Amino acid sequence: MNTREEQILDAAIGVFLRYGVNRSSMSDIAKEANVARQTLYNAFANKDEVLRATIRLFSERSHQRIEAELGEHQDLETKLNIVFAHTVIAPYMRLHESPNAADFIEGCNQAAKEEIEAQDEQTRILIEQILKPFEDALKKNGVNAKQLSDFVQRSSSAAKHSATSRKHLNTLLNTLTTMVQQTLGPVSPTAAP
Repeated sequence: MNTREEQILDAAIGVFLRYGVNRSSMSDIAKEANVARQTLYNAFANKDEVLRATIRLFSERSHQRIEAELGEHQDLETKLNIVFAHTVIAPYMRLHESPNAADFIEGCNQAAKEEIEAQDEQTRILIEQILKPFEDALKKNGVNAKQLSDFVQRSSSAAKHSATSRKHLNTLLNTLTTMVQQTLGPVSPTAAP
């Protein structure tokens, strides 16, 4: 993705959050990005393509931040909190700061949902990598890293969509982290292989 395309997608994020996806137009996006409509159409064929690319860019940036921050920490709770900060809390806050959050969510059509599912799988894989050092402890308790990562990703995503406030979201995520730690049993991160 080139700089111009990123500029367009950054503008599109703002437009989608401001007006909702359905009420946003390619003209709105071009104007916000300060590019000609033809330039926009040369980069993206239609609004659905812009929406998918916007979701992909937001996710890629989040995952880059997560990867950078994970290397600085060893303990499981901190690593899960880093993932949640970028994949759950940041999107939750961004949506809830938007006057048209409901329109944005409603406007995420099937094409966008497929992109979201692909990005959710990327997050699941990232969580699985975090849990891999604890595979033996997990197996002793009847699960493996892949199963638990699927549960954690889906539960955190559900929390993002169902939380009634930021405080409620934090409570849900803290409960999820506690459940993961309880699933591991009395293993410490330093004892993990």
